[in-house]
Amino acid sequence: MGQGRKKGSSDRKEDASPGPEGGAGCRACRFPLLVALLQLLLGASVAAVAFLALAVSPSLLLRETPHWAGILLCVVSVVGFVLYCITYVPDERTSVQFIVKLLYFALCTVGLVVSLLAMAFAAHHHAQTSGLTCEPLGGGCECTLDPDDPIARTFAYEQVEDCGSIPGTLPLYFLVQIVLNLLQALVCAAGAFVMWKHRYQVFFSGLQVGSPSAQQWSKV
Repeated sequence: MGQGRKKGSSDRKEDASPGPEGGAGCRACRFPLLVALLQLLLGASVAAVAFLALAVSPSLLLRETPHWAGILLCVVSVVGFVLYCITYVPDERTSVQFIVKLLYFALCTVGLVVSLLAMAFAAHHHAQTSGLTCEPLGGGCECTLDPDDPIARTFAYEQVEDCGSIPGTLPLYFLVQIVLNLLQALVCAAGAFVMWKHRYQVFFSGLQVGSPSAQQWSKV
């Protein structure tokens, strides 16, 4: 009878522990799935806006169309999805889990720096293009910051039909890039911070297959 009571008590304790779903109401909110989804969305947006800017003029420089920043964030998000799909093991007892975590942390850090760099370029060009004065020249447009200054810096934009659209379209495009790259930087900073925190303070990350007791779930 005593053994039966002990067994029943043990069963109740096991039933009290959460299952693989962790009892969470929002599975997409788990790290790093939510961060990876945001990185994929923002990265694709930055790349798409950059390629759309080439429709204004194909002569835009590489730093003016930071599709490279968006593509990098898409790669980072793929690594985040891989990390989410890896079965969680406490104390990083598998080499695959450790390597993917380290790679994701490094890519988030690089993505943060690249996003800030792209945002700085966009802010600089936004300040320049806001005061441009453009005139048609040989199938394109020649723009200058100060039309009254004979030695003022000029910018040539090829294959532009309406030169008046440049001072209105390019500043708006650079403003959108500033906002998107700022969001990218914040998301990458959040991902890197959470990975750093996870290295020194264990918390749930990725999938978990059954735990023998509720105490183990409280540690992860």
